[in-house]
Amino acid sequence: MSKKKIVVIGAGFAGIKAAKTLSKKLKNDAEITLIDKHSYHTMMTQLHEVAAGRVPFTNAQYDLQKLFAHRKNVQILTDEVIGLDKETKTIATKASGVLDYDYVIVAIGGEPNDFGVPGVKQNAFTLWSMEDALKIKRHLEAVVEAASLEHDDEKRKALLNFVVAGSGFTGIEMVGELIDWRAVVARDYKLDESDITLNVVEMMPTILNTLDRPDADKVVKYLTKKNVNLLLNQAITEVAADHIKIKDGADIQTHTLIWTTGVQGNTQAVAYELPETERGHRLVANDYMEAQGFEGKGIYVAGDVSGFIEEATGRPTPQIVEAAEQTAHTAAENIVADIKGGDKHKFVGKYQGTMVSVGSKWGVASLMGKYHLSGFFAMVVKHLIYVLYTLQIGSLWYFFTYLKNEFFHTPNDRNLFRGHTSRLGNVLWSVPLRVFYGLVWLVEASSKWVGDGKLLKPSTWFGKGSWFTNDLHFPFDWLKEPVKAATDAAAGASTAASDTASKVADATASASGATDAATTAATSGTADAAKSTAEFGLSYSYGHEPMAVLDKLPHWLEPIFKVMIPNKEVALFMQKFMSVLEVALALALIVGAFTWLAAASTAALTVMFSLSGMFYWVNIWFIFAAIALMNGSGRAFGLDKWIQPWIQKHFFGWWYGKSKSLYK
Repeated sequence: MSKKKIVVIGAGFAGIKAAKTLSKKLKNDAEITLIDKHSYHTMMTQLHEVAAGRVPFTNAQYDLQKLFAHRKNVQILTDEVIGLDKETKTIATKASGVLDYDYVIVAIGGEPNDFGVPGVKQNAFTLWSMEDALKIKRHLEAVVEAASLEHDDEKRKALLNFVVAGSGFTGIEMVGELIDWRAVVARDYKLDESDITLNVVEMMPTILNTLDRPDADKVVKYLTKKNVNLLLNQAITEVAADHIKIKDGADIQTHTLIWTTGVQGNTQAVAYELPETERGHRLVANDYMEAQGFEGKGIYVAGDVSGFIEEATGRPTPQIVEAAEQTAHTAAENIVADIKGGDKHKFVGKYQGTMVSVGSKWGVASLMGKYHLSGFFAMVVKHLIYVLYTLQIGSLWYFFTYLKNEFFHTPNDRNLFRGHTSRLGNVLWSVPLRVFYGLVWLVEASSKWVGDGKLLKPSTWFGKGSWFTNDLHFPFDWLKEPVKAATDAAAGASTAASDTASKVADATASASGATDAATTAATSGTADAAKSTAEFGLSYSYGHEPMAVLDKLPHWLEPIFKVMIPNKEVALFMQKFMSVLEVALALALIVGAFTWLAAASTAALTVMFSLSGMFYWVNIWFIFAAIALMNGSGRAFGLDKWIQPWIQKHFFGWWYGKSKSLYK
């Protein structure tokens, strides 16, 4: 059977979900082409962070090559669809000619709705693409710089007056980012923070009207506390380059209006000549996400452009990420069912909750309709959702990219932990600790190689006392040999019996001396025992024996260790392996090669030694030194300065392929 040709138009949340699902379910049954006018997937829900300069634009740009590098049945095409012929089953593109298809999923997303307000297209900034976000970012920098040099107070005030139109998720998240941004630019451009005015204009009497009212009211309280002006019941009637008009005729002097009042379907949908809803350029779909009027002809719609009317609400599917992914999943699964056989399933929207971040440190979340969070814990939920998304689309690259830019490389304390997790200091100062810590491990490991030999004479190594002999050094009871001990005990008992008679007489004569000796020995032994009792301490103290973290392996851990080290042969191999590994880790730390991995490994080994009863409290600092050295000090003065870039260039190039601005 020839492979089916499936085209997915649009690489938004819906397009990525559909392509991933089809690729997995139809490994050898289909050729999938993913078309988008960009070579990347845009994380729309992070554009406000890019616009306000909190994260680099690459944080919200997921290269399609990296997302589909190992999907052999997916072809990426950077192009724009200009026509869809339903009779010949062909797709016309702007640059790549005509493509054949058996099935097509139209997932071209939505776009901002200006509601016909004069001047919006010419003078307002929208936030619906990476281009929009970067345009806002550059504009914000320009007007603040101009204001810092402006002598006229009224002109300066207008330049520093920023307006966000709309109080939905996008609008509130944008003004939340501007709250953080305001403090940064005021410092950098030597302005008074109070001179920078932030406004939200909303035609309704309340904000965030899709949230439960108590959650929305918390946001109102937070914005008021942060000196954001909420202009409610105020519809914008006209937008000019240096001011806006509101419905009561008043003018607001501003050079910056960010328009977030609503979303509609994509106007490009007109080119597809498919039935649209009465307004909003959304394509009408049936329960199976098939384009209405073309059922059974392999044409499906998904995402924000889908105008499927949900029975529960009587309204089109909400233009949110969950709905986009769920409609895409329905469309993809029904194509799979059509190709492989099986029942198609109808779309049923199941939305788990909503989340709104107001800046980098505060937000609100409503989960499953009954859990309501705000502040720190709401932001934890937000970050967890993003992390899970990167894992869901199978991208460890963007998993680590997200963590890096949101937590570890974030300037100006603009993250959930107020900058405490951000690594922007000079890691050069940890190099001495790295070298010393590596030497400590090298000395410890060397004793396992040298044993009773001499360090400067390699010919004496690997003998008695080393971990490379057949002598066990692991203190685990199940590895000990009880036979020898029993034989020795029997021999001792026989000798004692034969000598009993001859010793009876001597015993009586020496009883008195024995008593004195016993008394002396007891006294001396008691003193020695007291002197050698292990005492807790985190550093060596002269005259005291250090205390082990644990005396023996915990009972709950014993079954795991028995599986790992079941017998003497495995134990002897592990001794040799551990000795080699410790030297390798030590050398890696000293020269600064794979520092993060080496430091993390030593921390794990220290924990394992502690649990097995082979480590002392005085050396517990190993764990904390290892964690501290996971800061990238190998790049400051070590081989990682060359190794890590080489790996990124060659290994990741081999693994992901070469990223391009255009895929043909």
